[in-house]
Amino acid sequence: MGKVAVVGVTQTKHGAPYTSNETVRNLVYEVVKELFDETGLTRDEVDTIVTSSSDFWQGMGCSNVFYYDAAGAYLKDSPKVEEDSALAFIYACMRILSGHFDAALVVSVTKCSEIPSIIDLTGIYFDPFYLRWFGLNEFSVAALQAQLYMNKYGVSDELRANVTVKNLRNALNNPYAHRRMSLTVEDVLNSKIVSYPLRKLECSEGSDGACAILLTSEEKAKKFTDTPVWVKGIGWSVDHYFVGDRNLLEVSSLKNAAKMAYKMAKVTYPRKQIDVAEICEPSTIQEILWYEKLGFCGEGEGGKILDEGITEMGGELPVNPSGQMLKQL
Repeated sequence: MGKVAVVGVTQTKHGAPYTSNETVRNLVYEVVKELFDETGLTRDEVDTIVTSSSDFWQGMGCSNVFYYDAAGAYLKDSPKVEEDSALAFIYACMRILSGHFDAALVVSVTKCSEIPSIIDLTGIYFDPFYLRWFGLNEFSVAALQAQLYMNKYGVSDELRANVTVKNLRNALNNPYAHRRMSLTVEDVLNSKIVSYPLRKLECSEGSDGACAILLTSEEKAKKFTDTPVWVKGIGWSVDHYFVGDRNLLEVSSLKNAAKMAYKMAKVTYPRKQIDVAEICEPSTIQEILWYEKLGFCGEGEGGKILDEGITEMGGELPVNPSGQMLKQL
């Protein structure tokens, strides 16, 4: 099997006021042009352009067609991956590994400032016949997850709030972050309850922004950089659609995806072999839970390694130095 290289990455600043007057097309054009300028890439050299945006979060159907030209995709092979740019990245990797493509551009964009509340919008994800009528949304289910975890392992509100404090402190060093602020545990706990026990400052909200990544085959990478980043392992998995069919503390999809990626990359002891981790945490409890499912610690020990500072910037395994999703508070 061949190798896939990351040879260029660009992104916009995220959120207001930077993106307030920017259209989706402008955001995409900005990152694609910057990537072309930085790498010396020309549009003719791009074999496939994988776009990623959510019709829900864009507030329009077939959202990708509105920025195809800005992404340089006119008359190009250009598939769309709904919502998740991580899956778009994986798909682009597979296209290169197929041997039919040497250079793949991945473009992702969102503009949540133009849609209703993310909390309300995520209710549409749920089954329309049963679950949606209960008013379930992304954060009410995360709150159920939090209560289950706290009852089983005894994690306190204060410890959970430390995830927000840590990540927003990290975001102070990220010039692209939506929110760059310093908060205390008390600030987090005094914020409005979204769905008990989760407070507003424990839950991420939508943002505006775009990013572009250039992937190439091993042979082509040499043209663009002497120091490519090699894709060592990837994994993906899905869980049951109905929330009631899932064990909210098991998170089998994440465990299976991590297992797949670790096997490909020959990682047997994640906490020792991984230098830094960026993990998606829509809420504070999920970052703690994800530590366990990614093999950074044992079951029920996510709060412990957070409390011990292991996932801090100066710790054994820094997690979310960018501030991740909680920087979008």
